[in-house]
Amino acid sequence: MAKEAVFTMKLERELRDAFMAAAKDADRPASQIVREFMRDYVEQDREYLAWLQRKVDNARADIAAGRVHSHEEVEAEMDKLFADLEQKRRGADAA
Repeated sequence: MAKEAVFTMKLERELRDAFMAAAKDADRPASQIVREFMRDYVEQDREYLAWLQRKVDNARADIAAGRVHSHEEVEAEMDKLFADLEQKRRGADAA
């Protein structure tokens, strides 16, 4: 791939020196490693955005299909869950 741009950044001297030493130990150019980091980050971001879009699409489909719960229903279910957990905890403490 042709290199047509220059990327300049500021960072701590210690971090730069440690990175350059690690790149040298790996017998690889530091610029190559940074390009790989950048490509990986961009790909990871794309994958996350695709995953998030699927979650949103699924949620919208659930709403359209009427698979929803009111605030009161959720609150009642959570109250029951917490009460059950508290009862189990008390039973474990008594044992």
